[in-house]
Amino acid sequence: MIVKTEGIVLKSFDFRETSRIATFFTRDFGKVKGVLKGIRKDPRKFGSSIEKFSVNDIVYYQYRNSDIHLVSHCDMKDFFSGLRQDLERMTAASYASELIDTLMPAEEQNLEIYGLMQAFLHALQSTSDVSKLVQTFQIKILSLSGFQPHLEACVSCHKIVEEHPRFSLRLGGLLCGVCKDNAEATPISLGAVASILHIQKNNWEAALRLGMAPFIKKELKYVLNHFLVFHLERHLRSTRFLS
Repeated sequence: MIVKTEGIVLKSFDFRETSRIATFFTRDFGKVKGVLKGIRKDPRKFGSSIEKFSVNDIVYYQYRNSDIHLVSHCDMKDFFSGLRQDLERMTAASYASELIDTLMPAEEQNLEIYGLMQAFLHALQSTSDVSKLVQTFQIKILSLSGFQPHLEACVSCHKIVEEHPRFSLRLGGLLCGVCKDNAEATPISLGAVASILHIQKNNWEAALRLGMAPFIKKELKYVLNHFLVFHLERHLRSTRFLS
């Protein structure tokens, strides 16, 4: 079956002597792998160089018995040139691409996460606070993909936590001062908890307007990064380059 869609390049690598294989996160079909035959021999064959996190219109032949499809057309729509001049922004975009590639199953549409990635890349071109943008993206994608931490109440006794909250990676949420965890739970401020809840419950634009004190951002960085590593059971390569 021949299909046409729009997709963001998550990664690509050389294949044989003249081709490349790319992983796209597409609007209509989710995460899709495709081979672009002959693109390295004749780059003019396609209207795109399939640069990482660029947006492209693609046409591909969808094989039924293979997870790698044949891409016949790939035309660049958005290169996000505004973020490619800065190493921190490039690293943040690479991190978001790697996170989506890790979290999202193959060929399962998710329009909300596709829109989130587009909004993130656009915001990344002009933001003055890359770390806050990355943390907002982390919280939103965890929420939209069903991995969000439980913060409304104690994950053990279900009572509202009004003071001295702790965050349990193993249990995936808050603990009150009474409940125990077999592993060590990390203290977290009520301000950090409120920030995560605000971002979870509001749209992208409202989430970006939230002000964060430096100590809140420091807490969120620790909690979110460790939460992702614990539940993904792996370190994302680009994480270590984020400030």
